Amino acid sequence: MTSPAARFDPVSLELARHVLGSLVEEMGQVLMRSAFSANIKERRDYSCALFDGRGRAVALGDHMPVHLGSMPGAVEQVLKIRPPGKGEMVGVNDPFSGGTHLPDITLVAPYPLDSPRPRFFLANRAHHSDVGGAYPGSMAPGAVEIFQEGIVLPPVPLVRSGRLDPDLVSLFLANVRTPREREADLRAQIAANLAGARRLLELERRLGRKRLGDWASSQVRYASRIVRAFLKEIPDGIYSAQEFLEGDGVSARQIRLRVRLEVRAGRVDVDFTGTDPQAPGNINAVEAITRSAVYFVVRCLVREDIPFNEGCFAALKIQIPPGTVLSARPPAAVAGGNVETSQRVVDLVLKALRRALPDRIPAQSCGTMTNVTLGGSDRKSGVAFTYYETIAGGMGASSASSGPSAVHTSMTNSLNTPVEALEQAYPLRILTYSLRRGSGGAGRHRGGDGVVREIQALMPSQASLLTDRYLRPPSGSRGGKPARSGCSWVVRKGRAERLGSKVRLNLHPGDSLRIATPGGGGWGRKRR
Repeated sequence: MTSPAARFDPVSLELARHVLGSLVEEMGQVLMRSAFSANIKERRDYSCALFDGRGRAVALGDHMPVHLGSMPGAVEQVLKIRPPGKGEMVGVNDPFSGGTHLPDITLVAPYPLDSPRPRFFLANRAHHSDVGGAYPGSMAPGAVEIFQEGIVLPPVPLVRSGRLDPDLVSLFLANVRTPREREADLRAQIAANLAGARRLLELERRLGRKRLGDWASSQVRYASRIVRAFLKEIPDGIYSAQEFLEGDGVSARQIRLRVRLEVRAGRVDVDFTGTDPQAPGNINAVEAITRSAVYFVVRCLVREDIPFNEGCFAALKIQIPPGTVLSARPPAAVAGGNVETSQRVVDLVLKALRRALPDRIPAQSCGTMTNVTLGGSDRKSGVAFTYYETIAGGMGASSASSGPSAVHTSMTNSLNTPVEALEQAYPLRILTYSLRRGSGGAGRHRGGDGVVREIQALMPSQASLLTDRYLRPPSGSRGGKPARSGCSWVVRKGRAERLGSKVRLNLHPGDSLRIATPGGGGWGRKRR
């Protein structure tokens, strides 16, 4: 019997890719434009995806890589533990039941919304700037178990009969610092799924149910064929590497990550045996995050502009020993695993492949998301605020060009919060926002520069930094020089005090955080 993919000519395959891709992009636009928080509407810290009736990812949007590669695991767990029924949308943020870290809330809806037998599932994930816990922003270092990081939502229907469940939502909002903003962002996530459902209905009317289903299946098979063809370009062999995280926020002990890649005839076995056990602090990653980082590397190395879906992962066998920092067991704290450990896994896998593909692998990028959270409340009104963002750095140079400066790299695809939006929304002021000149590594092609961003508190605030690459700078490639490492200070009454990479502190009005992010490594020796 001829497969659905084989029945499609190249034009039809490309048409299907763009139609399904535009559907998830439209979902993202609705989510961005409907959200209240600057983190979603300005930084675009969200992702959207479409799954078939079996739970296979058929279209993942060009949003946040760390979200997208892990979202198939979330949908799998939702369908296993608590699949959405008629008129329901199921939410989850539990990292050990399909989530990543607690601020990321995933909302899964069936299509049709009123059918007991869904033909597709729509899903989106958005980072909420506070979900409770011990510290504002729910991201601060120092947590040693997940219960200190915020409220945990197992797969549970947040939407029933087309509306937010008042009891569940009231319970959730009672545990967060900014309930109005959280409810508004949840409603934006609902709107995104409804927009995807409307578009699917239009497509079914135009194409018919069977042809739309065939289009979805064809994309999975198409992506699988392209990725398998690419993997055959990698010389057979065994490639290994190790990298380190600079402490876990509880101790300064260096944490070792190891990988061994075995390439044989277009199949790749990825084995993380030898990685250190899970840490007391919150830089632990769940398995879905580690897998997501591996998927990201493969997708980046494929030259073709391919559909991003479940087919991209089919030829990869990934082994992550449970109980390690890359596959933590509950009740481990995991907020930083999503943002920092994922970045290091990308560095690790690319480093291992450098010997196999020396001219394809760029120098290391900044290697950190540089997470900043500030929060507080007005003593007179009692109104609270929580501000969260990741700050850009330099991208590593490649054999083709120098690295861009001041961009978000690897597992993040977000934007910096614009100064005007930040100052309008929060009791904060930006004192400095500039390129960190000379922070990129030298070479035939120079690495991109990081940035300097200084944020002043206008009211008493709790602040935290969760970052890395302060001790081990991003390395160059093929003779290129390393970048400058990151650093930060707290400035009080004109005096600057150096900070570590994972800290919490209190700010008084007029105090500021000055953050300098790493650059990217250089590529190649300079020609004389």
